[in-house]
Formats: sequence, structure tokens, C-alpha cells
Amino acid sequence: MDKIKVNKKKKNLTPEELNELTKEDLVERIIKLEAYNKQLKHIIEKKVNSKDPENENEERKRKFDFSKSHKRHVLLKFCYLGWNYSGYVVQDDTIETIEYYLFKALKKVCLIDSRETSNYNRCGRTDKGVSAFDQVVSLDLRSKFEFKDQLTEEAINGEINYCSLLNKVLPKEIRAISWMPLISSTYSARFDCTDRTYRYFFPRGDMDINLIEEACKNLLGSHDFRNLCKMDVGNGVVNYIRRIDVATIKEGPKHETPDYDMFYLEIKGSAFLWHMIRCIVSVLFLIGEKKESPDVIKELLDIENNEKKPQYSLASEIPLNLFFCNFREESLTEDDIPRNIDMANKWVFGEENLRDIITDLQEHWCDASVKSAMVFEMLRVLNNEYSTRYPEMPKIVKQMKSLNRDCNRRDYIKLSDRQKCSTLEERIDHYTKKRKLIKED
Repeated sequence: MDKIKVNKKKKNLTPEELNELTKEDLVERIIKLEAYNKQLKHIIEKKVNSKDPENENEERKRKFDFSKSHKRHVLLKFCYLGWNYSGYVVQDDTIETIEYYLFKALKKVCLIDSRETSNYNRCGRTDKGVSAFDQVVSLDLRSKFEFKDQLTEEAINGEINYCSLLNKVLPKEIRAISWMPLISSTYSARFDCTDRTYRYFFPRGDMDINLIEEACKNLLGSHDFRNLCKMDVGNGVVNYIRRIDVATIKEGPKHETPDYDMFYLEIKGSAFLWHMIRCIVSVLFLIGEKKESPDVIKELLDIENNEKKPQYSLASEIPLNLFFCNFREESLTEDDIPRNIDMANKWVFGEENLRDIITDLQEHWCDASVKSAMVFEMLRVLNNEYSTRYPEMPKIVKQMKSLNRDCNRRDYIKLSDRQKCSTLEERIDHYTKKRKLIKED
């Protein structure tokens, strides 16, 4: 395959370039421009109409002089319930992202001057509605201590209470858990992360868990996952080979009614593609409902014989959680830096902050569990009524319907018989013609 790169030419085309576009390209460009203008109008109206006294007070405050403070490079670990957010990464058309509120908090408590000067990297990006228990970023934070003293026990124990300070101004769904002192300013939460583990939670419903476990074994190892992800060719992603080290089903909380027992898929790898896990889960659910064989995973990974992805529904984003991230040991190669090796590469927790986070999560758990219990009692009464009045009818087991639209469909069509998406090569040609990609010999 030719080397592919994203065309980073300017967005504003010359009249000559516009004349070369087809009618379809011009129509598409107009639609995108109108949508972008609508987004900008919405943002402007929101800013004009919102008179936030907090922001007005901040503007009146004297700007913090960062030139007089020290900085230290750290890993910062935090968790969030992403169900009501538009994803992790900051976006142009909404402020409801985790990253937006993280940087708003960092600036409000004067831990950074700006994102641009913070030496920031994130471990992973989660989509709309996805949560994380172990999201990690690397960045430079304001410090009480000079660089040469920052890795001493005194400097670590006596440092600014980063997590408690942030949690006072972050939304309740976002909590800073701990931080780690780093030696090198080039250590990156993104590039020095060795593996990421996701969990996807689901009820048993009418699924055969043993079949799902059998199918998971076919995911292990390095494969081309283009048929088990959403191909992001427009942004230059043309390599879809990834390695999965762990793919297993584990038991979650038990229920008085086995249909409502909870399980979760635990999947671990060095890196993942766009919607890769939700695509995998979608197919695993079809296998669990005996609509597909566990071998369908092998077939979808066999690119030579199945170069086109069949069209199927994407599993819900709500149960997905970035649960663990592991990092390589920091290289201790810098000279002339006094350090306490025992204190390096260790997460720093605060007892009071940890207690507060547990309390916050207990509140979230209580709220969700009370709602769950209330709904289940309604179900229990209605199920008894149904079985009494219609004893000849089969039991209703439709718990999975909300997680995957393909589940419980009467008109189910096998994946091998469905309409297929474009091949990778066809997509590359499409974006090359649209001048979004450039082929290099």
C-alpha cells in the first residue's frame, strides 16, 4: 500500500480550486459550512446570554504571576462518569466535555497558566457517554519547590494538594484521585502508556455466557480489526492492526433473578481503534444470543476473505469504562538531579481526598441503585401478572435490547448476508479524490 498522509492544506480554497470541484463536492462543502455557522452562532449566543458572576469576578482578579512560581512535571489520575458528557476531548461546538472542565479547574486554582504552556498529554480519549476510572494525563503543574528538590520526601509530602484543590471546583462526576512526581519533562501519558484495559458491563439476559467466552479467545493476539471498528480514514488512519492481550468475561454483582446477573467484558491492549470495543461487544452479544457462531470473530478478522465490513449496530456507549492504564518505568538517566529513588514513580494519595471521592461515588451508587430497585419491583409485579394471565406464553427476557439494537430482532439477518461497507482501499481513493488525503509513492 502507498504511504498515506492527511492533506493539511489551508481550508479556504481559491476560486480556481473551487471551479475544479464537482457539484456533489460543492453541495457537501456548503452543508458543512452551514452546520459550522450554526454551531458558531449557538456558541456566541450562549456566551452573550450567560452572565456568569463567577467569570466576571475572575476577570476582576489580578492575574496570577506564574513567572514567580516553580513547575513540576507529573502524571495526574482522575475518574469520571461520562454518561452526560459529549466525550473526553474538548470540542468546538460544546463545552460539555471532560477536558473542558479539567482545564477550567486547572486554570481556576492557578495550577497552570494555559493549556498551551502546560506540556499536556492524555493517556486515552473516550467518546460521548463513555466513562473512565483510570484516565491519566501528564502535564506541568505549579509547585512549591525548586526543580532540584522536587523528588525529596519533604517536597512530595509537602507539595500543593493538587487533587483536593481540583475537586473543590470540578463537577461532581469528575474526581482527581492521585498524582505521580516525574523526573523527565518529556515523560508522556500518551506515549509512555504500555497498555489500557477497558470494561464493558452488561446483564446476562438471555445470552449464553459460555459462547461469548469462547468467542473472546479468537480476539487474542495481533489482528487487522478494520471489520471490528469504525474506520477513520479521513483522518489518515490506514493501519488497523492492533494487539489484544486479554479478552475475558468476568462476573459482576449477582441478582436474585439470574437473568439480571451482571457481567463485564475485560479487554486489554496497547492501543484501540475508533469504536473498536463497542463493535466487538456488538458482535459478542449476537454470539451470546446464538444468532452468530463464535467463529464469526475469526471470519471478521480474516481480511483476505472478508475485506468489507458488514453493516451492524454499534453497542451502547453507557456501559464502557476505561478502567486501568499501565505505564513504563521512567528512565533515570538525567544527571546532577538530587532524587530519592524510592519516592519516584509512585502515586501520591491524600487520605481526606480519597475518603471524599469514595463518599461521592457512594452517592452516585445509591442514586443509581435506588432507581434500579424501583424499576425491578415494577418488573417483578408485572412479570407475575403476565405469567399468571398468559401461562402459555414464554418468559420475556429483553434486557439486552437497550445495549444493542440488533439483539432480539425477529427479522435478524446473518452478518455474512448483510450489506457491506466500502473497503479500506475504496475509502482511501474517496478521500484522496476529495483532497483530504495524499498518496505518496
